[in-house]
Amino acid sequence: MKTAIKLLEKNNELRVIKDELDIYLEIPHIAYAEVKKKDGGKALLFENVVDKKTGKKFKEPVLMNIFGSYRRCELLFGRTVESIADEITSLLHMKPPKGLVEKISMASQLYSMKNIFPKRLSGKGECQEVISLNEDINLYDLPVLTTWEQDGGPFITMGQVYTQSFDGEMVNLGMYRLQVYDKNHLGMHWQIHKDSSHFFDQYQEAGKKMPVSIAIGGNPLYTWCATAPLPYGVNELLMYGLITKKPAKLVKSLTTPLYIPTDVDYVIEGWVDTEKLKVEGPFGDHTGYYTLEEPYPVMEVSAITSKKDKVFLATVVGKPPLEDKYMGWATGKIFFPLLKTTTPDLTDYHMPENAGFHNLILAKMKTLYKGHAKQFMHAFWGVGQMSFVKHAIFVDDKAPSLENYEALSTYILNRFTPKCMFITEGILDALDHSSPETLVGGKLGIDVTAAHKIDAPSFMYDDQLLEEVQAFVPDVVSLHQYMTRTKNPITVISVNKTASAKEYFETLTPLNEYMRIVVFVDATKNDLFNPYMLVWRVTNNIDAGRDIYTSGLMVGVDGTNKNKLDGFTREWPDDVDCTPSVIESLKQRGIWDFEDKLYEKYQL
Repeated sequence: MKTAIKLLEKNNELRVIKDELDIYLEIPHIAYAEVKKKDGGKALLFENVVDKKTGKKFKEPVLMNIFGSYRRCELLFGRTVESIADEITSLLHMKPPKGLVEKISMASQLYSMKNIFPKRLSGKGECQEVISLNEDINLYDLPVLTTWEQDGGPFITMGQVYTQSFDGEMVNLGMYRLQVYDKNHLGMHWQIHKDSSHFFDQYQEAGKKMPVSIAIGGNPLYTWCATAPLPYGVNELLMYGLITKKPAKLVKSLTTPLYIPTDVDYVIEGWVDTEKLKVEGPFGDHTGYYTLEEPYPVMEVSAITSKKDKVFLATVVGKPPLEDKYMGWATGKIFFPLLKTTTPDLTDYHMPENAGFHNLILAKMKTLYKGHAKQFMHAFWGVGQMSFVKHAIFVDDKAPSLENYEALSTYILNRFTPKCMFITEGILDALDHSSPETLVGGKLGIDVTAAHKIDAPSFMYDDQLLEEVQAFVPDVVSLHQYMTRTKNPITVISVNKTASAKEYFETLTPLNEYMRIVVFVDATKNDLFNPYMLVWRVTNNIDAGRDIYTSGLMVGVDGTNKNKLDGFTREWPDDVDCTPSVIESLKQRGIWDFEDKLYEKYQL
């Protein structure tokens, strides 16, 4: 990490904080606010780290927000993400060379590929300069952060989790949150769809314990590689070699058969008893909600090793925008060529960060035949991590840029009718809280690759329309209309809910002359004039199979929190919110420098 710190410092992308700060809430709150500043703020190096509960002072600093801007991402990659995508495209479309010049070019390209494969070294690595075994093992010697007040405990959030299949033929590098239970036990939050979970099943079937090695730090690319959406069985460290043109150099763990990069800052080794599960969570996650308590595998730590001069790497998740906005941007650009192998007429796609990535994808395509967009919907919902996407909107290649939200929204709303919608069911991310059951729920596809001729509704000002709406539904508190110059204006209605939103919608259908798309949200915790956070709320809260309904040209969307009124029997999680007393303490000490208007905009 020291090399990365010097690089960020040289490029004025690092802010060093020397104030004494607590691993419980204080450090995470500062990092959470920093990434929401213009251009992602700065990477943060906390040099005076303490655990106020125990009085412990840590020797090592904590580094956060390293990927938290487009510029920092490319600095850490050492090249533009477009150049990586172009290289992958070239490899995917490699053809037999014609003539001497092409043969020389291909030979040079293939020669550079020799370095993509990780290289195993003999002996110990830098990451094994300090060794803790047996009674010396103590996870509380690491400055592991507790991010949110309702979290079940401290969590490692930037851990590189190295596992292998039972036969040892396949290795995997993933990133999962890791709860510290005590000095030598960690919770393994690998979800049922993840590669490590598949390996776990193999060990469980064989009745054997599963080895795991967790690395923290080192070259930041190792951490990004842990998030790379590669096919099952493909070693994620191949991406490190492809990007840097140098092989990842690995050394063997001391107490497991797994190999880890020699230059990481920490390694936590251990074994998972496949017959034992333990309640994990709650945890304030990147959805902006807490994920609730559930049983997950537990690792018993067999060794902790580190460099002598080490840095603890961490991130913070919650409401958008977050550091994963920029990591996801890089991932999307780099892996677009691979996505095109299953959807060749896709010309662009974008996952807005305020929809939590998997909640909404915008896709642009060259439409060649009837039903083409629906074919792509099925392709998306059947491919790797794309299968977790809940809502997908497809436009033709004449549409505005997918990142020009105002122009794109106008384009979509002027072409939309309810018959553009396709609702089905599929698998969901384990973090999704809105579906009637875990892991499976509604999917919404919208095909606006072709225009549909409809007339715009009649217009009323907000106060006039509110009066009409409240005459039908007294539970309505307020409303605000968006995109009123389009053929499908969006009316967002806040309610103090005493009935289901579906009942409200059906009651309001006589007003179809004035309303087209009607979105219901709770009156509490929602600002009708904050579209950024309304998108976050609604895309998180809806299950398409339950919460979208139509009447003629009207479409209803239920973005409220669900309860028994909706037939919802699961526990509904709380929002992730900062702790006011922590922020007030940071302000009084002159450490909190986040603007109040941004605090309100991002609903911290």
